[in-house]
Amino acid sequence: MGNRTMSPESRDQLIQLSATISTLRRIRGLSQAEFAEKANVSRALISVIEAPGIAKSFNLDIFFDIARALEVDPADLINGADFIDKITRKKKM
Repeated sequence: MGNRTMSPESRDQLIQLSATISTLRRIRGLSQAEFAEKANVSRALISVIEAPGIAKSFNLDIFFDIARALEVDPADLINGADFIDKITRKKKM
């Protein structure tokens, strides 16, 4: 595979995914350490993934573990903002 430069579109999508993960973790009331344990990854990785404005690429295995730890369908992580709006509207009702 080699080193590959990330496209601007992929960078933007990873930044949005990171924001979605961070927001959902907070909605679930999990600290980074608790979330990392639940997702079976290091807290340092969660910290890097959630870092604002940073596009940290990670593999699908980790992506699926993160989705399970957040108790959401992986597609909902991809649809980020729309899914978070749905969750916050339900909580207000």
